[in-house]
Amino acid sequence: MMESKALFLDRDGVINHDFGYVHKTNDFKFIDGIFDLVKAAIDKEYLIIIVTNQAGIGRGLYTEVDFHNLMKWVKIKFKENGSYIDDIFFSPFHPTFGIGDYKKDSYLRKPNPGMLLEAKKKHKINLQTSILIGDKKSDIEAGKSAGIQTNILFSDDVLFKESIVIKHLSEALKYI
Repeated sequence: MMESKALFLDRDGVINHDFGYVHKTNDFKFIDGIFDLVKAAIDKEYLIIIVTNQAGIGRGLYTEVDFHNLMKWVKIKFKENGSYIDDIFFSPFHPTFGIGDYKKDSYLRKPNPGMLLEAKKKHKINLQTSILIGDKKSDIEAGKSAGIQTNILFSDDVLFKESIVIKHLSEALKYI
């Protein structure tokens, strides 16, 4: 069976503005260009997969149910804008500030590659032909650890030379 390629997207800071522990629809503001980017990737037969650390769950700021409810709403918004999300992977853990079972250094939590490797296994993804877009160095580190060749940092940090750096999501279109 032929392997798929995926566009892996971090959530906070790539799909939506990162206001800190976003978990309500009222606080969720989509970043300009995200729907066009996802549509272009779908047109080129990429799977669209969100990979997101959600330490707010581990810190007790909101629940996994809150997260899943918000993500159902996000998926509806993508459909309303002519695209879709194939899957969502999240890590609710934090090694220092997690509470109870959530306090651990999980292999799923970026910069570890666990979410990417789980997606690879579940969807039969070729990571070398896939793309990751994140807004933090930990996203890029996870992508590199997983074997993704095209890792794009969506940031004003032009000093970070270990990946492609873009300041607007439209700049990522040429890599798809």
